[in-house]
Amino acid sequence: MTVDQQESAADGADAPTPPRRRSRRDEILQIAVGLFAARGYHGVSMDDIGAAAGVTGPALYHHFAGKEAMLAAALIPVSEELLDGGRARVAAHREDATAALASLIAFHVEFALANPAVIALHLHELDRLPEEPRRRIRRLQRLYVEEWVGVLTGLRQELDAAEARVLAHAAFGLMNSTPFLGGEVDRDRRAALLRAATLAALHG
Repeated sequence: MTVDQQESAADGADAPTPPRRRSRRDEILQIAVGLFAARGYHGVSMDDIGAAAGVTGPALYHHFAGKEAMLAAALIPVSEELLDGGRARVAAHREDATAALASLIAFHVEFALANPAVIALHLHELDRLPEEPRRRIRRLQRLYVEEWVGVLTGLRQELDAAEARVLAHAAFGLMNSTPFLGGEVDRDRRAALLRAATLAALHG
C-alpha cells in the first residue's frame, strides 16, 4: 500500500464527528490558551484574560478558579482526547499494524494542526501545574505512547518496546512541530507532508 493509499484509507475510516457548539467557558479557555502560548504563563494575568474575553473579574472567576485551573482545563482534556482517539484507531485496525500506524499518524497530525497553541502550552508550561494534575497528564501521555509502541512492535519485529518508544517520541517531535511552522504552505499540504515524513521515519 502506498502512502497516498494509506492516507486515503485513514481519512475514510476515521472521519471526524461534528464538533459540539462551544460554551462561553470554552471560548474563555481558548483565549487564555492563546495568550499563554504567545506571552508565556507568567506573562499573562487574569485581568489580561478577562479583557481579551470581554468579561469582568467576577464573571471570569465564575468559570475558573485561576490560571492554574485554566492550564489544567486546557491540558487534561487534550491528553484524554489523544488517548481515547489513539485507542479507537488501534482497535479499528487490530489485525493490520500498517493500517493502524497510518491511522494513528493521520489522527495525530490533524490534532497537531488544529491545536498548535495547546502544543506550545504543553511544551513550555506543563511544569506550572500542581503535582496532581501534572501526574495525571503524564500518565495519560504514557498510555498514549504505549498505543504507538504496540503498533510499532507489531509492525517491525526487530524492535523491542524501548526502541519503539524512542521512535514514538521522535515521531511526536516531528508532528508536534506545528507551532513553529509558518503559513507558506497551505494546511492540506502541510498535513500531507507531516504524514508522509512521520510514516517514513517510523516504517523503517
